[in-house]
Amino acid sequence: RQWNVQGLPVDNFSIENGVITSVTNRWPLFIDPQGQANAWIRQLEISNSLEMVSMTDANYLRKLKTCIRFGQPVLMEGIQETLDMALDPLLMKQTIQKGNTLYLYIGGEQIEYNMSFKLYMTTNLANPHYMPETAVKVTLINFMITEEGLREQILGKTVLLEKPELEKMKNKLIIEGAENTRRLKELENKILHVLTSSKGSILDDETAVNVLTSSKKLSNEIQQKQLAAKETEVEIDQARQVYVPVSRCATSMFMTITQLEKVDPMYQYSLDWYKIG
Repeated sequence: RQWNVQGLPVDNFSIENGVITSVTNRWPLFIDPQGQANAWIRQLEISNSLEMVSMTDANYLRKLKTCIRFGQPVLMEGIQETLDMALDPLLMKQTIQKGNTLYLYIGGEQIEYNMSFKLYMTTNLANPHYMPETAVKVTLINFMITEEGLREQILGKTVLLEKPELEKMKNKLIIEGAENTRRLKELENKILHVLTSSKGSILDDETAVNVLTSSKKLSNEIQQKQLAAKETEVEIDQARQVYVPVSRCATSMFMTITQLEKVDPMYQYSLDWYKIG
């Protein structure tokens, strides 16, 4: 839900892509002709001082080294069908450990490798052809927009224009719901810790009893809030249904005009242009 608030489309296909991004062992390379992944990553890592670089930038390798040292996330944009061979040690994560410190040899220099470093790559090519030796070094993730995802995005934009209070309330409920779920998980872990660490009869441990009592009370309050939020969200979704035909029609139009480039390459339209238009 937090990813959705940060710009990740709400359809299952996009959410699966988000999960893959978060757990993959290789750096992700997004096939992203509509810029969906790019926009999401920018919001996802905005609090971590995300650095944007391009391989056409003469100083991109120097910027990359700085980010690797300090554990700063990097978004490499405009990737083409070939990657700079200088990136191979980074893509293959060929780190060397000396004592308690990791090092990486890249660009003719051995630099300290910070485990907090993250690398994201995006290409705006709709149908890139990557050679096998390139594909095995990264995790290719297809982020081309789906009809379901676009319908939900246009629906949200339409409701935001027509009934802004509804869309703002829905986003607020999503954030609060995610936070309440996190707090419930923390409470469960806290209760389990108390039960496993308590010696003898737990009824004789006054501190443990107090912790369990307060945790149970707080848990009930959160669950009641969750139930009330779900009821409110159902009401909001029912009100949003009025604008569903608009989103369906707009989605069909976009999917149609994207096919025009097959008639002539000059007929190419971006999703951002379409939304603004």
